[in-house]
Amino acid sequence: MTGPFPINFLHFGWIDAADVLLVTVLLYQLYKLLRGSVALNVALGLVSFYLLYLVVKATGMELLTKILGQFMSVGVLASIILFQQEIRRFLLSVGKATALERVRGWARGRSTEATPLSVTPFVEAAKSLSSKYTGALICFAQASDLTPFAESGDRLDAEISKRLLLSIFNKTSPLHDGAVIITNGRIRAARCILPVSENPDVPASLGLRHRAAIGLSEITDAVVLVVSEETGAMSLVRHGEVHRNLPAAELRALLNEWLGTGISSAASASLKPEAAA
Repeated sequence: MTGPFPINFLHFGWIDAADVLLVTVLLYQLYKLLRGSVALNVALGLVSFYLLYLVVKATGMELLTKILGQFMSVGVLASIILFQQEIRRFLLSVGKATALERVRGWARGRSTEATPLSVTPFVEAAKSLSSKYTGALICFAQASDLTPFAESGDRLDAEISKRLLLSIFNKTSPLHDGAVIITNGRIRAARCILPVSENPDVPASLGLRHRAAIGLSEITDAVVLVVSEETGAMSLVRHGEVHRNLPAAELRALLNEWLGTGISSAASASLKPEAAA
């Protein structure tokens, strides 16, 4: 007996159990990655195509087997082309789970503890921009590295202030079109380009600014503050979820909770559940 679960001539050992468990976790992570996107339907189509190929091969249909086999031989290359964004997103998520990323996040957490980020300038600037129906997009970096997105804009490395934020998002400012990235308690860059979410479940009422915030939050752990240019509504986005139409008090409470700047989780539990979209 070579394993703990003998089944007639089969022996299911601990290595086999670990193998099945790892494959299950991998498939579940892939499903989470593709869920809610058009890529999921494409993946299901490819799986159906492969199952058809196995059935045709098993029944001995040689001509059809050869035809389908030609498609299957380029399946890996075709998958890389079809799922470029999803593969990149998966590799980013794997990178976030590495020990090095956790160490970096821990080190950043310690520096944040030493100099806690005040959310007041952001809340006050968002209120002012909201009252004037001026759009804004502010990204708060956490454990994930937002360097590739920061490099797509203009480097500032400036101290945070309400006046500076209002100046950046002023409609006549050359920096207003794009996102501001906050890292280590400073405004790192402005006019940054963010990836737009391709999730078909995103409500049609949300514009490009919200879709960009969702897209960034889907591939990083960043928290994104959005002010709508059309409605003046203030929203927060995290992990692909949008908390819309937030009053200033709830905006402050969620920022404090998610950025770890001094409010307890019990305080945020009192927030209205309809804030989440």
